[in-house]
Amino acid sequence: MRLAAGLETIQQGKITIGGQVVAEPGFQLPPEKRGVGLMFQDFALFPHINVLQNVMFGLRHMASQDAKARAVRLLERVGMAEYQKAYPHTLSGGQQQRVALARALAPEPRVMLLDEPFSGLDTTLRAQVREETAHVLRERGVATLLVTHDPEEAMAMADRIKILGADGLLRQSGTPDEVYFRPADTFVAGLFGPINRLSGYVEQGYVPTPLGRVPAPGHPDGAPVQILVRPEGLKIGVAGGVLVDLISVKQLGVTKEITLRPCDDEVGLCPMEEHYKARILGPMHPVAEGKHRVAIDPELAFVFPG
Repeated sequence: MRLAAGLETIQQGKITIGGQVVAEPGFQLPPEKRGVGLMFQDFALFPHINVLQNVMFGLRHMASQDAKARAVRLLERVGMAEYQKAYPHTLSGGQQQRVALARALAPEPRVMLLDEPFSGLDTTLRAQVREETAHVLRERGVATLLVTHDPEEAMAMADRIKILGADGLLRQSGTPDEVYFRPADTFVAGLFGPINRLSGYVEQGYVPTPLGRVPAPGHPDGAPVQILVRPEGLKIGVAGGVLVDLISVKQLGVTKEITLRPCDDEVGLCPMEEHYKARILGPMHPVAEGKHRVAIDPELAFVFPG
């Protein structure tokens, strides 16, 4: 992001914005000529000037009255018009975030860069401000690059997601549906919350597991494989499914998190030490601890080479 904004000098490769080269070895377009808005993780509002002056800061090339009119319009759009004369330290985290968004949008950038802008907000406020921010950005048609470590945030905000590994290499790029339902590898599959990990060998196109058979198209017979199953991919109460013991059922708002262990179907005992997680819509599926039948939804089970 610092390279895209022009705050660092590129060493190799090339950066283009809207088809225009803005950085490559030996050439560096100054940050102020790139049309980039940068919103920092800590908002970085100027503490010694008020909200209106903060938003007007990047409009010094405009006549004062025009700059003020644009700043006021943006503050009205983000619901902060009544705080024009307030100073940043008197605002809540959510209010500061809205002001920072207005300030970044004021120069009408071609591209917005957001560096984990919601990480400092509490859970409820984060979801609200995130939704408002996405609406404003889409309304104004500003291409936006958001960096986040929160998979839910990425799924909620993005049109396309690019996943970087710890090695800095791109592991997968696609729509939220593509990366969630068709992950490229075990790293991507495990990135979007808890996941059940199984292993086995392919037999006639399927992998036998303690939780039932899983289709393994494209994997030869006898090949060792890893199977990753999302918690919502374990379906409780399926006729003909594998016998399991539900050890615990926890209500988590609208969902229930279930811890279960497979049982020996012939004798009904559950000696296995493996524990797995399932997740169901709580109000729609009343379920209690004890013996039940479970089946794996193949759409939420991902098979990779072992």
